[in-house]
Amino acid sequence: MKILVTGGCGFIFSNFIRHMLNKYPDYKIVNLDDLTYAGRLENTEDFKDNKNYTFIKGDVRDEKIVDKAVQGVDCIVHAAAESHVDRSILGPKSFLETDIMGTYTILEAARRHKIPRYIQISTDEVYGDMENKGFAKEEDSIIPSSPYSASKAGADLQVLAYRRTYNLPAIITRSTNNYGPYQYPEKLLPLFITNLLENKKVPVYGDGGQIRDWLYVIDNCKAIDLIIHKGKTGEIYNVGANQDPEITNLELTKKVLRYLDKDNGFIEYVKDRPGHDRRYAVDTTKIRKLGWKLEVNFEEGLKKTIDWYKENKWWWKKLKSGEYLKYYQEQYGKNS
Repeated sequence: MKILVTGGCGFIFSNFIRHMLNKYPDYKIVNLDDLTYAGRLENTEDFKDNKNYTFIKGDVRDEKIVDKAVQGVDCIVHAAAESHVDRSILGPKSFLETDIMGTYTILEAARRHKIPRYIQISTDEVYGDMENKGFAKEEDSIIPSSPYSASKAGADLQVLAYRRTYNLPAIITRSTNNYGPYQYPEKLLPLFITNLLENKKVPVYGDGGQIRDWLYVIDNCKAIDLIIHKGKTGEIYNVGANQDPEITNLELTKKVLRYLDKDNGFIEYVKDRPGHDRRYAVDTTKIRKLGWKLEVNFEEGLKKTIDWYKENKWWWKKLKSGEYLKYYQEQYGKNS
């Protein structure tokens, strides 16, 4: 099988490519990535010379580059996207351009080349705030709250339209908050871990009562692998850890503090971000019926993640400078 992965130099999909190359030594993987700030060639260092791996630098909105990338592929996994809610609030335009127009370009290429399998990578955030609403099911309405989730919802609707109008063999996956190695240190866990390793405070939004479902990245990679091979065309699959009990951002922060032998004095409460959803939660019955199960529980995954950032300071220290500091100042009103 030959698979095109878009956005494969980012956090989740560098892990996904590594998983696929290790598990399927006969598969060929093409990685199309424009290497924006969170897409790092360093994330692919250990497999860049694999004979079954090909990297193409390019923008998913560029029709000529996309046309080249899809040649001879059996499956497209479209993951390339602007993905950080905070950045989308500061500047929505790039999210609309990449997440919506980029998806359009990939869909057109898939249709033109009659690609047999198309996997759209979405997010649980398209369902909107689930406070006091139970668990979102795949057939539920999508009510995005941020420019980021709205751009992902727009991409999902394009995919559903192409499925209905052109009979595109598409599947959508919507996962909860991924965490693990190689995650750019703007997201909550790597931000907090790296700040604390530098003996700096961590910014907690509002009262810290927001609830997220934390999914170790390799478990999500395995879910996508399963969907490629056994998923039903036209379906949407939620993927999540379903932590029981659920954990608030403040409780998570205190866990990280304990792991790193820091006290609660390292917590700095900051003004909540606009439109901040209080809770995300998805029903994972469908993916579990397909044969997927969670393999890494939260305590194990958190320890693995913290240990990775401890052992790989070379990877993240150089990222926390320049543009990153400018963004951090704008977002939190202080330097990191």
